[in-house]
Amino acid sequence: MEKQIDKTHYFFEKYCYPERWASYYIQIRELVRLSPRDVLEIGGGDRFLKLYLQSNTDIKHQFMDIAEDLHPDILGSIASIPLPDSSYDAVCAFEVLEHLPFSEFEKGLSEMNRVSKKYVLISLPHFGPPIKLSFKIPLLKEVRLSLKLPIPLRHEFNGQHYWEIGKYGYSSLKIRKSIEKHFLILKDFIPFDSQYHHFYILEKK
Repeated sequence: MEKQIDKTHYFFEKYCYPERWASYYIQIRELVRLSPRDVLEIGGGDRFLKLYLQSNTDIKHQFMDIAEDLHPDILGSIASIPLPDSSYDAVCAFEVLEHLPFSEFEKGLSEMNRVSKKYVLISLPHFGPPIKLSFKIPLLKEVRLSLKLPIPLRHEFNGQHYWEIGKYGYSSLKIRKSIEKHFLILKDFIPFDSQYHHFYILEKK
């Protein structure tokens, strides 16, 4: 696996749109609910998760990346993580695995499984225009409903993503079956406010 983007990709004007902030909230919420003592994040991006956890929780965080200019704690690839088995309570990779050819997807899952003691959290891009409905009246909880419209276009490599859920040949069911070879799926969902990101909360078998 080779570096695909320059660190300027993570500058605020290019990277931090509202849906990504919603995705950050989900990342933090799901990690904190699992109460890990330590976590390895693969692909630290703009280091938002690292900085938040270090400033606001007792969770010890390290991040690994193949890009030296991001100054990761650990320099390495998800396809071959340079760490011993069961190194961290939780391992996460948010919007990372699609940067591998799909033939290497399960290798990445296997490596995360190996390095984790118990939990793995991932998110993957899920293509498809959403229909979203939100209804709120005073004194009652807001009702939110969303649905992805299936448009099975063929994916073309754009210099970063080799594949995306919802594209032709990459159905949600296919991705789920690949994941279930390595983990128990505790839950999977698409956040209402971040429809492009499909989250999976996983536990080692």
